[in-house]
Amino acid sequence: MTYVLIPGAGGSADYWHLLVDELRRRGREAVAVALPAADPHAALPEYAAVVRAAVDPHPRVVLVAQSLGAFTAPLVADHPAVRLLVLLNPMVPAPGETAGDWWAATGHGPARAAYAAAQGRDPHAGVDLAVDFFHDVPAEVTARLLDGAGEPESEAVFVGPNPLRRWPDVPTRVVTGRDDRFFPADFQRRLAVERLGVRPDELPGGHLLALSQPRRLADLLESYTRDN
Repeated sequence: MTYVLIPGAGGSADYWHLLVDELRRRGREAVAVALPAADPHAALPEYAAVVRAAVDPHPRVVLVAQSLGAFTAPLVADHPAVRLLVLLNPMVPAPGETAGDWWAATGHGPARAAYAAAQGRDPHAGVDLAVDFFHDVPAEVTARLLDGAGEPESEAVFVGPNPLRRWPDVPTRVVTGRDDRFFPADFQRRLAVERLGVRPDELPGGHLLALSQPRRLADLLESYTRDN
């Protein structure tokens, strides 16, 4: 079984480097995909084509998609090699929904604000990478990732049409970070149940579990492959 790993916003394959190491220690093949996030003309169909090309050489694949990557993964899950789809702290899309429309449609803003207030943080604060994303990531890993940060995600992937018409007929799992400040766990749980009929599995940690909990995440992924 090969793991094909789809990053979230920014499209950097380097997000997965610790998880790739953990999976390879277990004798697994892992392919971290770099998406053309800085290309102003690249939208979901172009993202899906890049991931499909990464899947093509492998006979049996688990697709793992982080956050915004959940918009790309179901467009590739019809590939005959794909045995399982795993969504990690995901933006679970509805058929035809754009990534730009997702935020208001799901009630993300109020959910994030309520969670911040419950934790004693400013519910009206803007997004802060250190506070919302890297709060539980080791300092040396944070420095590496932020130092190598490229251009932000192109607007095309948020406004371009979403060709998804129905959820693919492939087993789907959802993994939630119990301490995710950007997509709070209760919000993720509701969305996964409403849109997929799936109750998430939870791990301790925030939005970037592949950086903060790579070993636990690898263990969980391996438990899924034993069931497929």
